[in-house]
Amino acid sequence: MPYVFVSTQIRLECGPTICGDEQSDPELMHYLGATLTKQFGNNFHEYCTTDKPRMVLNKLERRGYKVISQSGTGQTMVWTLHKPLPLDNGPSQDEGST
Repeated sequence: MPYVFVSTQIRLECGPTICGDEQSDPELMHYLGATLTKQFGNNFHEYCTTDKPRMVLNKLERRGYKVISQSGTGQTMVWTLHKPLPLDNGPSQDEGST
């Protein structure tokens, strides 16, 4: 899974932090200390951790993810992170540069 979305309410910048949905990588969510929850009134589940957003972003960087976008909408902050997939039998960086 090369993309991860991280969000929090601006008034709750010290946590909790939402870091995935029910289709997220369970191993990565465990690494982030997130548990699958369902908020009252929602028809979906999401992974949530008590860590501050900064701590979640630092953990994801250690796993090779980089922030590619950040936005604030209303009272919500959202970060989009990407981790490049390994190339399968693709050309090396030196190939094709002649």
